[in-house]
Amino acid sequence: MSTLRALAKAQALTAGRAQPVATVRHVHLVERPLVLVPLALAGEANAPLAVLVGAAPDEGRLLVVPQPRNRDQRFAFAAELAGIVLEYLDGFRSVTEAVPVDRGRDVRHRYADAPQLLVPSPAGVTFLRLFGRSTRFRRTDGEYPVHPSVPLLGRWLTFFAERAEHPGSSALLAMTDALTLHWATGQSAVEDLHLPALLGWVDPPPGLTGAQAAARAEDPSVCPPAGPATDPDFDNQVLAPAMTAYAEAGDDEVARAGAYAELERLLRDQLAPTWELMWRGVGLLRSLPAGARVGGRWDGDKDAFTAHAEHVDAGGGPQPRRDGAVAAAQRLHRLERAAASYAVQRAYDDPLVMAEHRLTGEAFVGEVILADPKRVDDSGKRPVLRPRIQVVTTEPVAVPVGATLWSTARPAQKARVVFLTPGDGKTEVVLELSGGMGRGLTAAPGSVPEVGERLCLTTLSEAYLPVATFPAVEETPWTHGGRPAGMDPA
Repeated sequence: MSTLRALAKAQALTAGRAQPVATVRHVHLVERPLVLVPLALAGEANAPLAVLVGAAPDEGRLLVVPQPRNRDQRFAFAAELAGIVLEYLDGFRSVTEAVPVDRGRDVRHRYADAPQLLVPSPAGVTFLRLFGRSTRFRRTDGEYPVHPSVPLLGRWLTFFAERAEHPGSSALLAMTDALTLHWATGQSAVEDLHLPALLGWVDPPPGLTGAQAAARAEDPSVCPPAGPATDPDFDNQVLAPAMTAYAEAGDDEVARAGAYAELERLLRDQLAPTWELMWRGVGLLRSLPAGARVGGRWDGDKDAFTAHAEHVDAGGGPQPRRDGAVAAAQRLHRLERAAASYAVQRAYDDPLVMAEHRLTGEAFVGEVILADPKRVDDSGKRPVLRPRIQVVTTEPVAVPVGATLWSTARPAQKARVVFLTPGDGKTEVVLELSGGMGRGLTAAPGSVPEVGERLCLTTLSEAYLPVATFPAVEETPWTHGGRPAGMDPA
């Protein structure tokens, strides 16, 4: 936990309300996200019990599995859910956009927008990942066939679960993660995983403090669990008798319909409060302006959606159960690069996030007191424009002479530290600028900071991170998937 977040949590406890730790929204929100609130049967491995799903507050549709241990009912539920999810996905495949590549010499096409799934908590993401794994390899013919939409649903749920692991992706969001990214509460990180308690701090009801609203949310009779786990008392005293009544109805259609209606009522009562909280959370997130770089990260989600849709349309196979050694290393490398880029982008977008880096010495804010925008360095083979500025700051400067800094206002411009002069409570820093000023020996207007301008300078860079190279599978040792020397490929 960072120093500023710890301070914000202490302030939230004192004020009785969650405190903002972001000034902008760092996640993308589509106009019509698909909200899923799943429930699983206790004591069974990823056995779906019910889900409330829809793309608008008044469009929630309840799907129920009366006997989750019954294989036919589970895959009938999967087929019904597939009808909703796949129809939602198809709604994003009608419009494409051209994207310039190769410095504008060519274009490629991708879908103009992408779908977005929202679940209450990380446990909901895990539920979708496991449900995708249990359905994407199912056969549509032969013994125990399933509806053709079931394996397709599994492949798409696996796609979204994998995107959820990608730092900065908004394709599949857990509402608790999205809210805690922007607000700090007065409770522990574990308690923040409970959506009703979290929203009790972020948006407490009138007359209640955040602590009081969170304590009220801990009562399952007032605020049912946000799933996929259910309350044990509800399981034993309410759900079990209702499921028994359905099983005992047998072939009696009237009794069976009545028992099913009772199950629907009970499960809707459990899911409806969380459904309302999900849309309250969406409204709170929409109240924040989107960060400047959120759209660029969403473009990455659109690219991933387009690529997977094309793979499916071309008859490509489902995702493997396990990645090979090379594929796993490549995936880890992509995630590491994305995590580094995401951290820098959040800091550049948000002064509150950058403040954490200022505390660690990775950034400082100062005022320009001198500027020489016409300075030319002619010590090399040809003269080059190298303006210098002098910045004074009252913050600690932990970078050495020769270090390269970047300004959040001009991220394409490098600033090399030439001199450091510590003083009485302040430090003067002389910087030599390069890049982002045009190609001539005269700086473009506004490209060089002027006297009086306040700058935030940081060691964090948005510069392109090169992609590592990995060996082909056949070039790796047999312990990592390669073929032993001399072995017949057959």
